[in-house]
Amino acid sequence: MSDPLSEVIALLQPRTVFSKQISGAGRWGVRYSEFGHPSFSAVLEGSCRLAVDGHPALTLGAGDFVLLPATPGFTMSGFEAVEPERIDPKVAPAPTDEVRHGRPDGPADARMLGGYFIFDSPDAAMLVSLLPAVVHVRGVERLSLLVRLVGEESTGQRPGRELVLARLVEVLLIEALRSTTRGDAPPGLLRGLADAHLAPALRQMHGQLARAWTVAQLAKTAALSRSAFFERFTRTIGTPPMEYLLAWRMAVAKDLLRRRDLGITEVAERVGYASASTFSTAFSRHVGQPPSRFARPPVGAAAGEG
Repeated sequence: MSDPLSEVIALLQPRTVFSKQISGAGRWGVRYSEFGHPSFSAVLEGSCRLAVDGHPALTLGAGDFVLLPATPGFTMSGFEAVEPERIDPKVAPAPTDEVRHGRPDGPADARMLGGYFIFDSPDAAMLVSLLPAVVHVRGVERLSLLVRLVGEESTGQRPGRELVLARLVEVLLIEALRSTTRGDAPPGLLRGLADAHLAPALRQMHGQLARAWTVAQLAKTAALSRSAFFERFTRTIGTPPMEYLLAWRMAVAKDLLRRRDLGITEVAERVGYASASTFSTAFSRHVGQPPSRFARPPVGAAAGEG
């Protein structure tokens, strides 16, 4: 059975982990400007306050894990009123030692491991839109173990470091996201996978991408009427079913084209198009360039340009 969540994470292509230990004591607070790249924080001991722009403030305690897939602006602080120190993560130098905020001496009121990574996918914005803006997980021991492993690997220089980090981050993302799969999640993939009717339809769409799906067929898979399925899918996922299917097909097609070992006809067949010409027309309309050009970027183009 297809696993849509794992497929989304794989297509995001996370890499390049940077992590650091952060602690705060007394009156302290830091204000980070919008970053755009995914970031995470795990509280190792003590407690602190996290306020992410556009979301209710959270009180974090030891064992808590927070993932921000697109990292908007946020403030992290102790519980005393303070004017936070402003930090722009895009220009701030990467520290090599633990970063201390507030009182420089004595025990910390909170200590955490924070970090960020990069999504290599040119469809990162679309894929991230399927995930919650703030993922807060409490008391999951497997996450604590993964965070510790990421911290150890990112600060070391052992052979195979980049490959190990890439795999660890994929597992970390999946573990964090599936720990929050519930019906009250914001619109997106996690909420859809928590829906007993929509989850089978989502798995069928991902698992049989080449099939010529119709809304009526997907509604039957979901055991709903056509109109009920369309309304439920659109409300729960945040986009109509055929738009979701088209976006997913194009994301998979881009990934296949980047591999350079498949012809356009085979890519077209794998993502549900009966002919290369029909696929090329749909791809050009959706992406803004034909698949032949996308598969062969201009000489000297920067890696990762979409």
